[in-house]
Amino acid sequence: MAEGPEAVLALYGERINNHRFDDLVELISGEATFWFSEGSYSGEAIHRAFERTWGQVADEHYWLEDVRWIALSESAASCIYRFRWRGMVGGGMHEGSGRGTSVLRKEAGGWKIVHEHLSPER
Repeated sequence: MAEGPEAVLALYGERINNHRFDDLVELISGEATFWFSEGSYSGEAIHRAFERTWGQVADEHYWLEDVRWIALSESAASCIYRFRWRGMVGGGMHEGSGRGTSVLRKEAGGWKIVHEHLSPER
């Protein structure tokens, strides 16, 4: 497991492009809540939301830019960033971007993402 919130977020950014939720499980708290533009998800619903997205966007590549840590302590951390994605939708190449916030908490098993909020840029 990665040490520190920065390392966990970097590992999350790498593994998300594997498109296998099992690769992300150890990085996400069992108490996590994710807010996406189409809804809010907790527990197993987070898994289903990822699978739905990967099913709609073929060959998706997702990455974070301009990560800024706005709070860091020994037990909690929060950052804001711009996210970007590129992939095939409906037979054509598409891309998009938005704003994100991630909150991480140090738990018994190490640092975990306890909240993610992604929204479109406006």
